[in-house]
Amino acid sequence: MDKSNNSIFGYEVLLRKEDNGAWHLPKDFTELSIEDQVKLVEKTAKSIRNHVGENKALSFNLNRQQANDPYTLGEIIALKKRISPAELTIELTEAMPLDKIKEFSLLLHQYDISLVIDDVGTGSNTFDNIKHSLPYVDKIKFAMQNLRMEGHAEKIPDYLSFWVQQAKKYCLDVVLEGVEDCKDQLLAQKFGIDIQQGYLYGKPAMPQ
Repeated sequence: MDKSNNSIFGYEVLLRKEDNGAWHLPKDFTELSIEDQVKLVEKTAKSIRNHVGENKALSFNLNRQQANDPYTLGEIIALKKRISPAELTIELTEAMPLDKIKEFSLLLHQYDISLVIDDVGTGSNTFDNIKHSLPYVDKIKFAMQNLRMEGHAEKIPDYLSFWVQQAKKYCLDVVLEGVEDCKDQLLAQKFGIDIQQGYLYGKPAMPQ
């Protein structure tokens, strides 16, 4: 959601696996090829366009192994051409070598595809691991739910303050994930974060 005008900013495509009618995270996100994942994203883009009646930004995640697949960049670029004029964003869920970040930044930006570092401050995307990558990306995403699951919810304001400072330094947009109630909205407002994502606005659902 874009809270500056209370409109839908876009959608994040989440990969889930069905077993006996129940959906869960795949044990290995690479068990589905990048070609097949791209087909699902394209299908989702068409479904959203038919349902909403307009093109919305779509984002989907890549881990380190997927980013290292030599076919990934070509598949992403071809996807962008097929879903145009809808915007496309690639979110990197794991810290990448700087050379890989530079490669993705150079090629994706030629096709107006945004590059985002997901879950900053948690997992492998710590500041020390990604600080040299920040000049090459467009956005960072701060996931409050990760800190909550780790039992560190009290650290969210301080951590968020730090990452907002980094975003200003490197001229990056910030997306706040894990917005679940009005208190989270007020926290986002305090730090001037308009793009918000979380259960307050809707839980994951199959495209209509």
